[in-house]
Amino acid sequence: MNVRKLRLYDTENIHSGEDRDEFEKDYARLIQSPSFRRLQGKSQVFGAGSGDYYRTRLTHSLEVSQIAREVARRLGKQYAFLSAKAHPGLMLEPEVVEVAALAHDLGHPPFGHKGEEVLNDVLTAEHGLKYEGNAQNFRILMFLEKRAGSDSGLDLSAAVLLGINKYPFCIDEPGRVKGVYRTEWEGIAYLRQLWGMPEGCATLEAQLMDLSDDIAYSTHDLEDGIRAGKIPMSRTLFEDDRIIAHLIQEIEDDPGNKDMNWEQVDLQAMVRRVLSDYLAQWEAIYMECDGEPSRTRREMKARWVRQFANQVGILDDPARGWKRVTFIREGVQDLELLRTMEILKKLAWVTLLKDFRVQRLHKRSEIMIRGLWDSFKTLETGRLILPPDWLEMYELQKGKWPWERLVADYLSGMTDAYAEKVYAEFFASRSGSIYERD
Repeated sequence: MNVRKLRLYDTENIHSGEDRDEFEKDYARLIQSPSFRRLQGKSQVFGAGSGDYYRTRLTHSLEVSQIAREVARRLGKQYAFLSAKAHPGLMLEPEVVEVAALAHDLGHPPFGHKGEEVLNDVLTAEHGLKYEGNAQNFRILMFLEKRAGSDSGLDLSAAVLLGINKYPFCIDEPGRVKGVYRTEWEGIAYLRQLWGMPEGCATLEAQLMDLSDDIAYSTHDLEDGIRAGKIPMSRTLFEDDRIIAHLIQEIEDDPGNKDMNWEQVDLQAMVRRVLSDYLAQWEAIYMECDGEPSRTRREMKARWVRQFANQVGILDDPARGWKRVTFIREGVQDLELLRTMEILKKLAWVTLLKDFRVQRLHKRSEIMIRGLWDSFKTLETGRLILPPDWLEMYELQKGKWPWERLVADYLSGMTDAYAEKVYAEFFASRSGSIYERD
């Protein structure tokens, strides 16, 4: 039995051709799913529909998948142990990493991280439940999505499911903020046990997908911010003490930064140096590009993506008895580059998301999500305004999970525009014809 190509439910049908590899089937099932198409209408940094230049969740996912696939191909040639295929979790197949990257953001609700924050707030406060984008991924892939002949989601292969699972924990355990909901964790835990995965360790494919996501965030979001004029490339911004203080605070408050050993460096000095070097690089490329901002942005982004991607490697992780995908220089982990990437990620965060105009958009998003939640959250009244197929699904599954989880599933699947449309139907004085197709 090939445990990497195993499917939890194995619900094949007459439309599933035998001339395709299992991972090719995964790719086809994913990109033809409604959830994948909806990514085009979900915010990345700027609201979906803000302009034809800025990234959405769909274009972001495509870029992450391209980075991950190319790096996986290079590493496969570079590390001999990968060819041995000694352990299913210590393999890097480009096709698997590509599909995992394409699927990694399906669980994000409308309006980006603000939507995720609000849904988690209302579920936790009112029902003691959690909402988290990574966990929602598995709700979609293992249950909510439908394909012919299956009522078990897309029924993806084990390698792809574990390649998406960068947080290999049950989120419903006390203290967990990232992971997988208990209903889906049973299947993921079964696959991990079958593979003999060490507790708390992600597959190499999941680690590479996660690092590729960070590379994309730290380069592409900055490009969008510069294009939008939110990040003026001048010393006025890059030497602003308030920006630097906010950036440092974001780093110190982020629990995911513990492995970077920030206490070993002068954080303020490093932040100032990275920002100064970034601006100096921009000025040099700007001259090379004859003063054309568009060419400069693209070249700047390309150089940083190339630098990050070329430094990705694999190290032994003796503390866990496993291996780690990370930046490497001269045979050891390149903490300097990891920290630089984190500073650039936080630069995008504090300059874009802390902007008061962006914050106004976030407040508007919060009002809409809370309004929609209040409209649907009570079973007796909510069922009257829920689409019939969702109500039918609830009746079939209500013994497994509560109404509130279904409402969160429904709201999280909305695009930004559709959430605004439904909100307008409830709270605006007039919103089109009731006979419009949803």
